[in-house]
Amino acid sequence: MNTFTNMTDEELVISYVGGENGAFDELLTRYQSKLFNYIMFVVRNEDTANDIFQDTFVKIITKLQEGKYVSSGKFAYWMTRITHNIMMDWYRHHKNERIVEATQDNDLSNLSTSSAIVDLNREREYVNSQVLDDVKKMMNTLPAPQREVVYMRFYQDLSFKEIAELTGVSINTALGRMRYAVLNLRRMAKEHDIQLYFAEA
Repeated sequence: MNTFTNMTDEELVISYVGGENGAFDELLTRYQSKLFNYIMFVVRNEDTANDIFQDTFVKIITKLQEGKYVSSGKFAYWMTRITHNIMMDWYRHHKNERIVEATQDNDLSNLSTSSAIVDLNREREYVNSQVLDDVKKMMNTLPAPQREVVYMRFYQDLSFKEIAELTGVSINTALGRMRYAVLNLRRMAKEHDIQLYFAEA
């Protein structure tokens, strides 16, 4: 009988570090689908997603064997953070220069107040179902950091605080990435004559 299936993530990590390779196999079984879907959404290419997925687990194994994971009950967060870092390394080599990029530190203070600013106090009412359909069609053209924050917010239902923690940035930076994602989506919508109506209520 496989005892690994009844163990917590933390117990599996301890067992793996102690020499039980089957413990890591169980961790892989638990998270491979979720991580691959996350990577695929951001990079939009199956071959690239497979490469990043493999690189991620090699790095996770290496860090575990080097004792760089501190048991905190947040193995999934730790693993997602590693995945994020690898994807951002990939993204830095594949920038799309046509896309509006955030200013350094995503400082929004220099933006005109007349520009369309997302009402962050109403984040749960951000898009209705029709807008989401249109957004999906254009999502793959966004820069990876912007696409990632949209994915985490709307597909994983994470708060901006959780997104900031997972991606290793400030909450303002996470909000800034969302802001620039919206700018790009609106620009693309205008170019393709797609009506985007962002919920105000």
